[in-house]
Amino acid sequence: VIPSMRSLTAEEYVEAFKTFLDHSTEHQCMDEFNKEEMPNIMAGVQGFHPFIPACLLPADRLGEQDLKMIRILQTVHPGVFIDNEIIEPNPQHVAAYKELVNQTADLQNVSFIWHQLTSSEYEQEVKGRGVHKKFDFIHMIQMLYRVEDIHSTIKFFHSCLDHRGKLLIIILSDSSGWANLWKNYRHCLPPTDSGHYITSNGIMDVLKRLGLQYRVYEFPSGWDITECFIEGDPVGGLMMDFLTGTKNFLGTAPLGLRQRLQEALCQPECSSKKDGRIIFSNNLSMIVVES
Repeated sequence: VIPSMRSLTAEEYVEAFKTFLDHSTEHQCMDEFNKEEMPNIMAGVQGFHPFIPACLLPADRLGEQDLKMIRILQTVHPGVFIDNEIIEPNPQHVAAYKELVNQTADLQNVSFIWHQLTSSEYEQEVKGRGVHKKFDFIHMIQMLYRVEDIHSTIKFFHSCLDHRGKLLIIILSDSSGWANLWKNYRHCLPPTDSGHYITSNGIMDVLKRLGLQYRVYEFPSGWDITECFIEGDPVGGLMMDFLTGTKNFLGTAPLGLRQRLQEALCQPECSSKKDGRIIFSNNLSMIVVES
């Protein structure tokens, strides 16, 4: 009897996500964005006070990109104290981020407040306190797939921006293979935590409805998924789990679905071939929203 398909648990997701990071250029893509665009973006962030409140919703990140952005803030605004709040529901991600902070020596003038909450839980907590803290910089890195209500989440966190503040949303681009995969196969797969398969165009539609000003930066990224097509390869199995959000997809999905999905992954709409390897398009959109 073949067990039924089911979504990844939080722990299983972390394991599959690490495999994705090890074989993709996602962090290199973000590093390019940080190098080319972030200094100018950060230069316009600070208001007229001696500290910068920053609110980080890292979701899939394990802290590396957050610390890089903090360093850019420190470089652009030397001597300024950064009051940093992190909202992250996954306890493993929180623990990994805290460990990274403890191992990082050059974090002078930075404070960390940890909220092991979902974004909606944080929103309820803030509204319950009746105190609306303002932030100069808020980022949402690859996290809007798992919020309950994307429109209200963006609206709330935008309302948390101080004068001249910036909201950075990093999301998969509509030019990525994910957009094609989700368009054609999401109805065949188990739902994610909140069921959102959204790419940059969907986010821009929300921003337009909210009447917000924004700029979009597109950066190419790739993910070597060659092992997905090697029978019995454990890394390939984890890759397929991450691609589909499904635990043991290759062992639980109907044969026809497995074959159709693997064929789709090889098509130009999803991937390209380089030196005999299959590179899945993981292009990202960096959307900077003005206060």
